[in-house]
Amino acid sequence: MRLITLPRVLTFAIAGAGGAAFWLLHLPLPLLLGPMAACLAAALLGVRMADAGTFGTFMRTFLGVAVGSSITPATIGHLPDFALSLAFVPLFIVLIGAIGYPLFRYVFGFNHPTAWYAAMPGGLQDMLIFGEEAGGDPRALSLIHATRVLVIVTVAPLVMVAYWGVDLSQPPGRPASEMDPVQIALMVFAGVAGWKLAERIGLFGASILGPMILTATLSLTGVITTRPPAEIIWAAQFFIGIAVGVKYTGITWRELRVDVGAGLIYAALLALISLGFFELVHLTGVAPALDAFLAFLPGGQAEMVVIAIIAGADLAYVVTHHLLRVILVILLAPIAARLFRS
Repeated sequence: MRLITLPRVLTFAIAGAGGAAFWLLHLPLPLLLGPMAACLAAALLGVRMADAGTFGTFMRTFLGVAVGSSITPATIGHLPDFALSLAFVPLFIVLIGAIGYPLFRYVFGFNHPTAWYAAMPGGLQDMLIFGEEAGGDPRALSLIHATRVLVIVTVAPLVMVAYWGVDLSQPPGRPASEMDPVQIALMVFAGVAGWKLAERIGLFGASILGPMILTATLSLTGVITTRPPAEIIWAAQFFIGIAVGVKYTGITWRELRVDVGAGLIYAALLALISLGFFELVHLTGVAPALDAFLAFLPGGQAEMVVIAIIAGADLAYVVTHHLLRVILVILLAPIAARLFRS
C-alpha cells in the first residue's frame, strides 16, 4: 500500500487547516476537534479523502502508553474503590440497548443485525465486523457509530469548560526537551511491541490495549517512570480527529438524512442516559464528578482517553469503565443478538 497518495496528502492539509482554525479561534481541543470538523465539512462537500493508515494506528499506541504509564502500585491499590461504580456498567449497557434497538429497528427501519449492532456501545471496528458477519449494513454502522463518537467528543469538552471550568488548553504532559531520551525510547518500544503482540493474539483494540498492558507492566516494575511527552499526545489527537472525520467520505444525501440522522438522535439519547448514570455515580461519592462524567460517556476509546488526559482526570478510573463496557458488549452482544432474534 502506498503511504503517500493525493487523497491522503489532501486529507492532512484539510485537517491541518481545521486544527489551525480552531487554535486561532481559541476553541477547545483544537488538534482533535479541528481536524474532525474540517474533514467532516470536506466530506460533505464531496472531497475524496483517506485516513492515515498504519501510521495513524501507530500514533494511537501512545494513548495506550499514556494510560499504562499512569498505572502504578498506588493506582492498583485504589481499584477496589471502583467496584460500586463498575457495577452500574452492565445496567448502563442494557438500558442503552433497550432504547437504541427499537429506535434503529422500528423508527428508522434498519434490518435486525444493523439495528442491533448500531445500538451496541462497543468499539466501532468490532461492531462493524460483528454487524457485517451477521448480515448488517457496514456503511450504515460506520456512519452511525462515527456520528455517536463525533457528537459525544464534540459536546463533552464544551460541557467540561462551561460547567467545571476545565482548562483544556494546558499541555497534556511535559515537553520532550525536558524528558529522558531513554524513557521516550522505552515508551516507543512499549507502544510498538504491545500493539504487535496484541494483534498477534487477536486482542480487540490492539493498538491501545496492547501498549497499555505492556507499559503498565513496565510502570509497575519501575522501568517506565513518566508519561509520553506533550508533543506526542498532541500528534495523537490530530490523527484521531482525522480517523473520525474521514469516515464520512463519499457520503450521500440519503446517508446523511437516514444514517447520520439516526446517529444524531441516538447520540442525544445516549447523552441523556449517560448524564443520569453520572448523577447516580456521583451521588454515591465513589468518584469525583469529572471522572464519573468521562467514565460514562460512550465515546470512542481513543477519543475518551485523549480527553481524560487533557482534562487531568483519573485515567485508571475512566479507562477501567470504558474497558468493562467494551468487553461486555464484545462478549455478550453476538450471543444476545441471536437469542433476541430467536
